[in-house]
Amino acid sequence: MVAMNETLAGQVECYGVILFTEKFDECVAFYREKLGLPLWYEKEGLCCLRFGAAYLMIESGGAAQDRRKNRSENPTVIRFNVPDVAAAAIMLEAQGIDVETKHHSWGVTGSFTDPDGNVCSLKNADDPFFHDTQKVP
Repeated sequence: MVAMNETLAGQVECYGVILFTEKFDECVAFYREKLGLPLWYEKEGLCCLRFGAAYLMIESGGAAQDRRKNRSENPTVIRFNVPDVAAAAIMLEAQGIDVETKHHSWGVTGSFTDPDGNVCSLKNADDPFFHDTQKVP
């Protein structure tokens, strides 16, 4: 077995996601103002927001759609695990964000899109993982 410090995961100081956007200003406003992600730092052409213990970096250079992107256009979903999907959906809808809520055998989700058409999702955080104080990285 490989020791943790001998793996990439053992070397990582911070995890992050980079989101390339065409509608840069609108996406920054969406994630900062409507979703409330706190600003970490900004540089020319990019904005880095705190995303829990990770970061969401928004950069120009993506491709926008005037509709929800399908999986072949963007196979990634930005997930927000929340205690109450219905309450979070109501909060987002009050800000003009359409949320589609679905009930599954494994939980509740709420789906919405950013100004570029990228899919974001709410998920009820009742999985045992979110309540385990001894999570394994």
